[in-house]
Amino acid sequence: MNRYAHILKPVRIKSMDLDNRVVMPPITTMMANRDNSVSEANLAYLKRVAASGAGLIFTEVAAVHPDGIEGPGMLGIYDDRFISGLSKLVSEVHKQDRKVMVQIYHVGRESKYQLEHGRAVAPSAVAGIFKMIPREMDQDDIGEVILCFGQAAVRARAAGFDGVELHAAHGYLLMQFLSGLSNYRLDKYGGNFIERSRFILEVIREVRKQVGQDFPISLRISAEEYAVGGYTIEDMLEIIHLLVEAGIDMIHTSFGTQGSPGGIVCPTIEYQPGFNAQLAARIKSVVDIPVIAVGRYTNLLDAEKTLARGDADLVAFGRQHLADPNFFRNALQGKEDATVECLACNQGCIERLYKGKGIRCAINPVTGQELIYPERAKGKLRKVLVVGAGPAGLTAAFQAARLGHQVVLAEETANIGGQVTLAARVPFKDAYGRWIKKLTESAVREGVDIKLGQAADLDFIRDQAADVVIIAAGARNLRPAIPGVDHPHVIEAWQVLQGKAELTDYTVIIGGGLVGMETADYLRAHGIFEVMVIEARPRSPVKISNGHGYMLHQRLEEAGYRVCLDTRVIRIDSDMVIVEKSGREKILSPVKQVIIAAGSSSCNALGNVLEQANISYHLIGDALRPRSILKAVEEGAHAAWSIQ
Repeated sequence: MNRYAHILKPVRIKSMDLDNRVVMPPITTMMANRDNSVSEANLAYLKRVAASGAGLIFTEVAAVHPDGIEGPGMLGIYDDRFISGLSKLVSEVHKQDRKVMVQIYHVGRESKYQLEHGRAVAPSAVAGIFKMIPREMDQDDIGEVILCFGQAAVRARAAGFDGVELHAAHGYLLMQFLSGLSNYRLDKYGGNFIERSRFILEVIREVRKQVGQDFPISLRISAEEYAVGGYTIEDMLEIIHLLVEAGIDMIHTSFGTQGSPGGIVCPTIEYQPGFNAQLAARIKSVVDIPVIAVGRYTNLLDAEKTLARGDADLVAFGRQHLADPNFFRNALQGKEDATVECLACNQGCIERLYKGKGIRCAINPVTGQELIYPERAKGKLRKVLVVGAGPAGLTAAFQAARLGHQVVLAEETANIGGQVTLAARVPFKDAYGRWIKKLTESAVREGVDIKLGQAADLDFIRDQAADVVIIAAGARNLRPAIPGVDHPHVIEAWQVLQGKAELTDYTVIIGGGLVGMETADYLRAHGIFEVMVIEARPRSPVKISNGHGYMLHQRLEEAGYRVCLDTRVIRIDSDMVIVEKSGREKILSPVKQVIIAAGSSSCNALGNVLEQANISYHLIGDALRPRSILKAVEEGAHAAWSIQ
């Protein structure tokens, strides 16, 4: 029996037949042209992700009104001029014999761009996540937007899409009307939950009227609002039959808003794959149309279990398509172990978009860079020496070898992975270690000669006679000049995370950045009591607006750990730590152990040596300056891709 029998079972949605039940959901890329038209980057990106073999591909969201678009770089479908570009998107997917739907929306109040330009509208003049007041929509505005949804759906059909999806989730305009937290209206579009559904129902009816009875319409909903005072799944169940009666053919069951705590719209590594399948199951229990489940799915086995239980009819794999679009084909070929698992870090696919930049993936440099990704070397094959086997160096070595270059990777320590090997030891982050393992295997498979325990001094580099030298030597941990820092009970975070230190209660951690906070989480997981984190900055560097940061703060608070901000360590004694806050000294006692997690500085001394020897080199990753995996991987890839 096929272990993926449910996934591979065909399914029909209105007039659309799918040969499997894997879905690529809409993911914003911010790669459209400035005028909101389809760009070459959009086409190259969609072509690559559609090659996954998923039965149904959604394009990213497209705005039905010029004032309803999140900003430049987003797709528009509010004018006929967009049809030709959108038809090219359709063609890229249809060439691979896949079905494709476009998601359409109006952003409402959740656009800083529209708010700053005075064009943002909403059901009520109530601020959202950007803390700016939108204009309350009048009856003419409402009628105009309803009509725009219908006209956009007609354009979708004209462009050749196999169906259209209405975005009524994640805090955008359709959901804003539904939520009592954003809809205070006293007219027929306000009131109780059923009454607040009027706007969505009128949009659905208009779209159905415009496109006819045979064109599939999907509705993406947040089945639960996940906000204090927000609506629940029980509320949603009251209106589902109304949505279906209005003309919906499929329910895409998501959850939360952009303002929901814990970043649940883009769940982090703490959430288990399929963690919210029960919401889809609740919806499916009351409808006779297909239901899509979402929720950090990374492998087919979890999706198969969801379908086998009858929780849903299809399963969406979003960010996994960015990390490794081959996951589906790998599984069908019995090569699940070859798939690179999404880390749910959100560095390139979420946080980067908030800065108005195009999509990336922290562990897959191809994502968002399809147009510059080289299939072969640009010129003559070279002899390449990479110094340092952290994420930047390992990526550079693999990418250079993939292009045919002869690559030596020298690592001074006995381990591969750099700082990521430590991150993989903290709670919930074991997937980081699996990523390094797979990247190492890929490098070896491409012929990279990895030399562990090899210091790269000038003599070694000269002996290698490399045409290209890439320095990715990482960063070294900082040890602050605090009186008493040399006491024997003062250790460093890396010693704790490597299991080289005995853990004890009554511990003080100096440094409240990510390393310090995750070290505290490591102690929590090992049952350590009475832990205090000291951070000199007035605000935590680990932001609660980041999903992982929110969960991290929550776990430490629940464990009774204290995070002391705007606090400076003055002295460390044998059984106490003296700190200063707001000009006043305080004694922390008893203290049995002090852990230093005070940041890091770049290891770039080798660069100075090479400059003096007149040897050119690339400097990448933490060796340039300490920062994210996203930056390290991207720089490693670019260094390899630029070799000529």
